[in-house]
Amino acid sequence: MSRIRGGHNFYQVRFSDRKVMASREIVDILLALDLNTVEIHKNSVKEEGFILYDSESMKKKFEGPQFIDIPFRKIALDVGKNSVMANTVATGAVLGLLDLGLDVLNNILRMTFKGKGEEIIEKNIACAEAGYNYARSNCPRCEAFGAPEPEARKLLLIDGVQAIGMGALASGCKFYSAYPMSPSTGILNYLASRAEEYGLVIEQAEDEISAINMAIGASFTGVRSMTGTSGGGFSLMVEGLSLAGITETPLVLAEMQRPGPATGLPTRTEQGDLLFVLHAGHGEFPRVIFEPGTPEQAFYLTNKAFELAEKYQIPVFIQSDQYLGESEWTFENFDLGRLIYNDYRIREKDLEGTTEEYKRYRYTDTGVSPLAIPGEAGKHLVVADSDEHDEEGHIIEDSETRIKMVQKRLLKKLPLIKKEIEAPLLYGDPSPEVVLVGHGSTYGVIREIVDIYSKDRKIAMMHFSQIYPFSERDRFDYTELLKNADLVISVENNATGQFAKLMRTETGFEITHQILKYDGRPFTIENLKEELNAYL
Repeated sequence: MSRIRGGHNFYQVRFSDRKVMASREIVDILLALDLNTVEIHKNSVKEEGFILYDSESMKKKFEGPQFIDIPFRKIALDVGKNSVMANTVATGAVLGLLDLGLDVLNNILRMTFKGKGEEIIEKNIACAEAGYNYARSNCPRCEAFGAPEPEARKLLLIDGVQAIGMGALASGCKFYSAYPMSPSTGILNYLASRAEEYGLVIEQAEDEISAINMAIGASFTGVRSMTGTSGGGFSLMVEGLSLAGITETPLVLAEMQRPGPATGLPTRTEQGDLLFVLHAGHGEFPRVIFEPGTPEQAFYLTNKAFELAEKYQIPVFIQSDQYLGESEWTFENFDLGRLIYNDYRIREKDLEGTTEEYKRYRYTDTGVSPLAIPGEAGKHLVVADSDEHDEEGHIIEDSETRIKMVQKRLLKKLPLIKKEIEAPLLYGDPSPEVVLVGHGSTYGVIREIVDIYSKDRKIAMMHFSQIYPFSERDRFDYTELLKNADLVISVENNATGQFAKLMRTETGFEITHQILKYDGRPFTIENLKEELNAYL
């Protein structure tokens, strides 16, 4: 979590010889750098696990086979001549406990401290080695605890916000404007770090009203643009969203959820904004909402968001949350061959030889009008207006034009957009008796639960990452599968079952059983298993 005002914080690392996709409640090793950490987390440690701590620094001694007292601070002072290196000692001690060797850590230390000089690097390496050796020598139970040496292969380590940023970059985004608001700030940071290399314009706006209007302006003038925020900031963007809707300006918005209302729990997680994002804006206009379940999905769906925004001249949302946004996953790689890039903009060369007057909002069979760039349309004039307008873009008041324009930008586009939406993913038994329905960041934990129960039950996960509009059922009649199951449960990180409500509205299928979590924490394998057991 972000901790601007200080206070307790922690980071959980889970690794395995198979893919892991969720957090656990119970841990094998607790590395405590202060007394508060021991008091809060000691009950989460397995009976045969370990708690590494420094009794001298904490001014408290703990008894019991779980506790390994390692003088982190004293070793740092003796070996590195600086107490700040205590965390390097502690990291070395954990690797010693696992018997994983120090080669990788030493390379990280060299890379991290290369700007501080060779002496600092060598002292940190010596501290890591001292912590490693101390743990090996003072833990008689550790010999049976070692982890096998991992394969020597490089994996991509990436979190959700970086994946969204990378997806934007790979999709040709050239302008990003935002006001920093956790947990969306990581997108701003990532794109700013790549701006010079890839020719991006990054604008930290004074507020979210400016941010969305800047992004709309940039898109109007011919570049792929994006903005990002959390629920509170998106509240300020709503009027701008409607502006993009009526002017049919392509726009991608990242809305990263945290618990509300108001400031809520600003560094925690929730899926509480789905219906807000779906219904935000005055009047009626089409939109698309994607909600990735993994950073890999976030990468490809951001690319698809830019494609659909440009193709149909609409706002497209990448909606996620603090949990997925700030969790790091490993992947073999991302397949760049799957990326889509089509340039739908019209330039002067495209308009050469045409005698017809260019009409920005021309009536078409698809509802999609020609999208020319102001200043690059030659002798043709590009007009846009936030009032209702005619084909040229000039303000109107008559009812006939109003009806035609609503049909053009909403009713003609929606059926075509629906054809672009992929069906939900079914994972597990193809004819399940039990189905867990999830969306967005619940993907990993539901998938692991399905793996656990699939040995004894016909169980499956149905996961939606392309949320709205719902896909057509000609390719996969997912409601029929749900009707044939004995038990269907919606798993959501909110208090009112927002996705279940949306499914009933869009498909008529009602999910009567729900497992809901709204304490600002993500589902863990243990607590979802406990809730599911109560049903089964």
